[in-house]
Amino acid sequence: QVQLQESGPGLVKPSQTLSLTCTVSGGSITTSYYYWSWIRQPPGKGLEWMGAIYSGSTYYSPSLKSRTSISRDTSNNQFSLQLSSVTPEDTAVYYCASVGVVTRGVIYWGKGTLVTVSS
Repeated sequence: QVQLQESGPGLVKPSQTLSLTCTVSGGSITTSYYYWSWIRQPPGKGLEWMGAIYSGSTYYSPSLKSRTSISRDTSNNQFSLQLSSVTPEDTAVYYCASVGVVTRGVIYWGKGTLVTVSS
C-alpha cells in the first residue's frame, strides 16, 4: 500500500515562499498509475486541487499557476511544492495525494500538514 507523508515548516511569513515535501513509500513516483498531487483545505472551506506531477510533466490550477511549482526527486522518491508570495489566505492544511490516472480520484492521501501564513 502506498503511503505519503508531508513535511515542511508549519509557519511561513507573508510574501515568502511556502515549501513542502511529500515522501512516498510503498510505491514509486515514476509509476504511470498516479498523478502525484498537492491539495489544500483552508480553514472552514473546501478542498482545492493545486497541481500535480506525472512522468516529469507538471499540471497546475489556473488560479495558482503563477505562484506554484511542483518538482520531484526520483532518487529519494519525493515530490515537492513551492508556493511563492504567500498571504494569510494561503493558510491551509496541505495534503499530498496520489490521484488515479484512470479514475481521476484520490487513491491515497497523506495525513496533511497545517501551514499558517502569519508575521
